[in-house]
Order: sequence, then structure tokens, then C-alpha cells
Amino acid sequence: MIVEYIRYRVPEEGAAEFEAAYRRAAVPLANAPQCVDYELTRCVEEPAYILRITWTSAEDHLQGFRSGPDFAAFFAEIRPYVSDIEEMRHYAPTGIRGQGSATPTLYDWAGGAEALERLTEVFYGHVKKDDLIGPLFAGMDPDHPRYVAMWLGEVFGGPDRYTRERGGYSHMLSQHLGKGITEPQRRRWVNLLLDAADEVGLADDPEFRAAFLGYIEWGTRLAFANSQPGAATVGHAPVPHWGWGVAPPYVPRG
Repeated sequence: MIVEYIRYRVPEEGAAEFEAAYRRAAVPLANAPQCVDYELTRCVEEPAYILRITWTSAEDHLQGFRSGPDFAAFFAEIRPYVSDIEEMRHYAPTGIRGQGSATPTLYDWAGGAEALERLTEVFYGHVKKDDLIGPLFAGMDPDHPRYVAMWLGEVFGGPDRYTRERGGYSHMLSQHLGKGITEPQRRRWVNLLLDAADEVGLADDPEFRAAFLGYIEWGTRLAFANSQPGAATVGHAPVPHWGWGVAPPYVPRG
């Protein structure tokens, strides 16, 4: 494998548009079989960004990706910023690496708010077209995908924005009451979300995906139960916090 680093100098006033362009460009990049992973980081001392892309090889990048079907869509998004590139080089790993003592949150490991918003945007695009669960989201608020990303972010250890801005657990509960969700609908929701995670290139190491799927199964089964007519629900509770193999305390029903 080879690691490419691209350094951009982007004026502060253009930062938001630059990041938006890379969120779009990340979709074809993640689809490319030559791309192992990628990360865009922003310098906090000066108006600059570093894009790190791990490729299967330099040849696969320069010949395979650039002549493949995903490059045109990727380049169309970043073309306006080519003149902002200060360095673009390939680096070979030396084998010197290690793990620190701090354990990242699932939120950080996933890529933060940007990654979760990208996930929910693509996911709900599929949901609206789905014949089984699409009707559940008829008339969906255009900001709904962003709100769900906020919820997931708080659950996975990120900022408590859903609690502060959306009303926390009680509000999320209210979105499911009386909906009468069926098991096939719940299962379709899970499957479409997992498909979207693959599509946008969400972290796919076994440890993260196991924790991610653990919450999705737990959360959708709870939503399913709470949506049934006459369900005995807990009206007030904190937003659950999910970690690496750690679930909220189990409270037997009945």
C-alpha cells in the first residue's frame, strides 16, 4: 500500500464550500476499488487542509483510479481547488507505528459529524425510494437526515447536540409512538443503513462495525417495541451512550 498526502491552502471564507465539495467527492472516492481509506483534516493554526488517501499502490492510483469510472465524478468536485494544492506526494509506510493509551469514541472513529451526516443523507435518499419503509417517511422534514446524524453522534460519544437542540430522548421517542412499525420494516431500515455505510465508506473494521451494528439492532428493536399500539414506554430517559462493546444497563421488561 501507499499513502498519498495532499496539502491545500484554502482561504477561511472558502472553507465551508471546500469541505462540502470533498463530502461529495468522497462518494466516488470510497467507491474506487483502489482506495483503502481516506481522511481530510483541517489545520487549526493556519488556513490549510491535509487530505490523506491510502491506495493499494501508487500504480493503482495513478493508472487504475485515474483511468477508471470513479475519477471523473471525484475530480469534477475538487477541480476548483487544484490551484490551492501546495504539495501532492506518495509516501511509503516505514513500519514504525503504535497505539496510544487514549481510546477514541465511536463518534471520532467514524469520522465525526461530517461522516455521520454523509451517512444519513445517502441513507434517507434510499429510504424515500423504498416501497416498504418509504411510506413511513412521507412528508419527511428535509432536515431529518441531519437530525438523525446528531442523534447518532450523541449516542456514539460526540457532542450532546440532540439533547440541547432537539429535546433528547423524549423527542426521539415521540417520533415512533403509534407508528406500528413491522418487523420487515425494521429489518429493511437496518439493511438500508448498512448498505449506506458501505456506500459512503464509513469505517469498516470489524470492531467498529460490530459496535455500530450492535447499537442499530438495539435501537431499532426498541423503536419497534415503542411504536406498537398501547406500548408501555419510558417517557423520560437520557440519550443512550454506546461504546466499544458496551451497551446501556439491561433492564428486563415485565
